[in-house]
Amino acid sequence: MRATQIRETFTDFFTSRGHHQVPSSPLVPDDPTLLLTNAGMNQFKPYFLGETPPAFPRATSIQKCARTSDIDNVGRTNRHATFFEMMGNFSFGDYFKEDAIAFAWELLTEGYGLAPERLWITVYEDDDEAERHWRRIGVPASRIQRLGMADNYWSMGVPGPCGPCSEVNYDRGPAFGREGGPAVDGERYVEIWNLVFMQFRRGEGDKKGGFPILGELATKSIDTGLGLDRLAAILQDAENVCTTDLLLPTLHTVQRLAGRDYPGRGEEKVSFQVVTEHARSIAFLIADGVLPAKDGRGYVLRRLMRRAVRHARLLGIDGPVLPAATASVIANLGGVWPELTAQAALIERVVTSEEESFTRTLAQGTRLLDAAITRTRATRSAALPGETAFELADTYGFPLELTVEAVREAGLTVDEDRFAALLAEQQKRAQAGGRARTAEALRKRDTYRELAAGLPRTEFLGYDHLTAETTVRGIVRDGAVARTAPEGSEAELVLDRSPFYAEAGGQIGDTGTLTTRDGARLRITDTRYGLDGFRVHTARVLEGELRTGDSGVAVVDGDRRQGLMRAHSATHILHAVVRAVLGDHARQQGSLVEPDRLRFDFAHFSAVGPDELVRIEAAVNGHVLDDPEVRAWYAGRAEAEAAGALALFGEKYGDTVRIVDIGDFSRELCGGTHVAHGSQIGTFRLLGESSIGSSLRRVEALTGHQARHHQDTERRLLAELTGLLGTRPADAPAALRKRLDALADAQAQLAKVRAGELRQRAEQLAAEAREVGAGRLVARRVTGVAPDELRGLAAEALRRIPPGPAVVILAADHDGKALLAAAVSPDLHRGGTEAGELLTAAARTVGGGSGGRGPLASAGGRRPEHLDRALDQAARHAAGLLGDAAAGAHSS
Repeated sequence: MRATQIRETFTDFFTSRGHHQVPSSPLVPDDPTLLLTNAGMNQFKPYFLGETPPAFPRATSIQKCARTSDIDNVGRTNRHATFFEMMGNFSFGDYFKEDAIAFAWELLTEGYGLAPERLWITVYEDDDEAERHWRRIGVPASRIQRLGMADNYWSMGVPGPCGPCSEVNYDRGPAFGREGGPAVDGERYVEIWNLVFMQFRRGEGDKKGGFPILGELATKSIDTGLGLDRLAAILQDAENVCTTDLLLPTLHTVQRLAGRDYPGRGEEKVSFQVVTEHARSIAFLIADGVLPAKDGRGYVLRRLMRRAVRHARLLGIDGPVLPAATASVIANLGGVWPELTAQAALIERVVTSEEESFTRTLAQGTRLLDAAITRTRATRSAALPGETAFELADTYGFPLELTVEAVREAGLTVDEDRFAALLAEQQKRAQAGGRARTAEALRKRDTYRELAAGLPRTEFLGYDHLTAETTVRGIVRDGAVARTAPEGSEAELVLDRSPFYAEAGGQIGDTGTLTTRDGARLRITDTRYGLDGFRVHTARVLEGELRTGDSGVAVVDGDRRQGLMRAHSATHILHAVVRAVLGDHARQQGSLVEPDRLRFDFAHFSAVGPDELVRIEAAVNGHVLDDPEVRAWYAGRAEAEAAGALALFGEKYGDTVRIVDIGDFSRELCGGTHVAHGSQIGTFRLLGESSIGSSLRRVEALTGHQARHHQDTERRLLAELTGLLGTRPADAPAALRKRLDALADAQAQLAKVRAGELRQRAEQLAAEAREVGAGRLVARRVTGVAPDELRGLAAEALRRIPPGPAVVILAADHDGKALLAAAVSPDLHRGGTEAGELLTAAARTVGGGSGGRGPLASAGGRRPEHLDRALDQAARHAAGLLGDAAAGAHSS
């Protein structure tokens, strides 16, 4: 059974049984506790927690998932993958264990035709009810095993919904492992379907150490996950996920690049599978808006890419591998997942750029590692320090595995224990910060959840009205639900009706006022979403006391809202123009919409040139002057996408979506506020363009009043400049260029004169060199020398001293700072003398530090009053070296 038929069979089965089909959410979740979407239930989490009333009692989905906790098992087992499609059915208080078990058994045995006698069941250790249902269906007790929390208790790995689970496992036969059921061998008895009985809410902790159960969920629910990859391997009689039709075309591509067949065993088998499997994860992550970065989900992507490239090199693939491998993923799966096809150009450019960068990293890391091996041998140590291996991995991205391999070839080892300790320290610091942020977010959500339990969702009136009669339904103060907010306090408010737009889609939240009938007056300083559909208004009580139940009038700051609408509509136009000028790959990756100011991030692979920026600005202003109509309308998600509406990275959309059209050139899914006509934007002015990460660019721009103020400022500056030049604005560039050329000529002549002066001073200093031991020493305080000239003067003086051991040390006081420079002759340096060593103590004396390796060094400090003492210290050190040189000469 092909993967396409497996998906269709699953979806048809559950939709025919009253389940609402829900499309997959993006791999970037709308959840502060998750880095990537790792389970089918992620998008339904608000339903399980009771934060949002379910839109339907039953659901089914095929969810894209990314999970890297088992990344090291990829290729070493037949079943592990970092990307997978999770087919699931869900009940939100509608049915529970008995029906979930019956559905699973019917679909597996009748829908997919799996032999019942090859299905084994595991249940949680104290779940008698689940075992009873399985026995009633016909599964004998001999094929039901009870396991503990580590195996049969499910959560997302972070605080949230949880509960006992029951897993369906398929016996693949003796060729895959030992007898004895899933408790004995997970390769032979492969888990294909996990039925989670969602009953509880967990707190902080992990399965190993345990986590607290914070209480029961409002309703008992069902969350299941049937892995498409694993089921396909069984139904297609494939050894592993890479030899199913989901990945086989990509495996063939890797074989072609490697110039040999997939061996099916050994370390080469692992490398073939890693490249193949990771290529799919990489393509899907980029298609959902993730780009390589140093941290977060961008780091996950970068790690997958670098791991794939490294294993390709182990296969002897020296040329590019990721462009071809990801292209095969797109060709194979783009029909099912159209975002792959839509982002094909972006995927190709990102993987090409990143692979080229990592190839340079490997070359640089190899040079650094060779030098480290040489140093290790010089110290007669048998092990490369763990600090060196960690620096290579952390700073330069050079994998530990390559370090170990190269060091082993050199006859050494790596202190991997120290490396592991340093890595653990780094992870602990990162996790501590993440836990703190997560804990704070969870505390807030718990408070909002408590408040929202008995309240309807806020009715938003802000598309049509800036003023509204409203009632205060809830107050939060100091992180807890409160009944009142006294004068002078800050609080968060929940209103039954609100004209205030809550921050979303890049547009910041509205501000304004709330005045109650009892005389309380509040300043609304921000508006955000606490939970999905649950608006929270941050406020300061200026007068009186606010009480829950108070009624009054809410008023949005109108001028500020107008500025926000101008900037937001301009952002949509800019997005359309950027794609038209740079290519379809240049899709929005993030934005910030403020009053008459916007920031727009987009995917691109090089700096946007001045000519392109001019074209973009001119095109946006052209559209604005054409005065296009701005129209919002609603439709189903599928209808909107079929109509060409763009869905933006990182945004969450329901079944019914709001579409904003600007003229006939821009159509996006958007919940923000906009002007009615393009001309209301006023002037659009680009401020500049910059890089904010690998393959990610940013432009900033002004609209409306801010754009006009910016133009006024530039006009005044131009008038001042032309006044100074004594010319007209049109002639200003030529006049300024002429003066700059004259200034450059004068500076060049001055530099020649200055160089001549310094040569004369160097001659004088060399002539003053005194004999010390077997060499010559110059130690002088000089004046009238700039900081960037002092080192050069020392080096020039040294060159003018006759051959032999020699040292020059100069000191200067410049603008209240102490400066020192030292130069040592080549023979002293070859003998092991570093110029920096002469200045170490002197630098401390003047309250600073020294820098520079080799025969030339400098130092500086904040205490010039100690400069003479520092110079004397350095001179005495140099004299000692020269005396030692003399003693050595006499001895020889």
